[in-house]
Amino acid sequence: MKRLRALAACALILNCMRAFGGAEQSRVATATEEFNPQRFEFAIESGYLFGAINPPASYQIGAEFLTARVRWGVVRSDSWFRGYHQFYVSAVLEPIFRGIENHYFGFNLGMRYNFVQPGSRLVPYISGGVGAGAIDSHPEVPGGQGQDFTFNILSAAGISYNVNDHWKIDVGALYQHLSNGGQTDPNPSVNLFGPQVG
Repeated sequence: MKRLRALAACALILNCMRAFGGAEQSRVATATEEFNPQRFEFAIESGYLFGAINPPASYQIGAEFLTARVRWGVVRSDSWFRGYHQFYVSAVLEPIFRGIENHYFGFNLGMRYNFVQPGSRLVPYISGGVGAGAIDSHPEVPGGQGQDFTFNILSAAGISYNVNDHWKIDVGALYQHLSNGGQTDPNPSVNLFGPQVG
């Protein structure tokens, strides 16, 4: 008798699920099958960058970014090039923990490419961009930036993990170059490498 009641309850639940369309599928699954990625993303990203090739000062910078990304085209292919482009705009806010200057504020415009494989939540990416900003320069200190106005170049590579329809986690490596583009002589530049999460 107990088995009959259990079977009847299961049959009722299955019929209700069929009648009302079943459980809603996750957009992560349908995005990889139909391949229609999100059109807009907003990201908060953070990194810790270490200076390289920066004589005479060694730099350590906390890289903080507020980034908006807009999908710029989809590559539908059966190869590993399958993916989509994104145009991005980032606000750059960087405290300088070790180095001659104390902070850097700016913006960066660039492109990102996401390599999407069917059925995978892991999405490798590469990105690069250019921008400008202001640093609290100390031109009287050898090796310091010669003026407040500087250009920046950013490039990154990493992997995104799609947690669900609305959230994803990025982990990667970041390169940043700060320079005033030869507007002062000498023109010291800052080259930084480090990890980034977002």
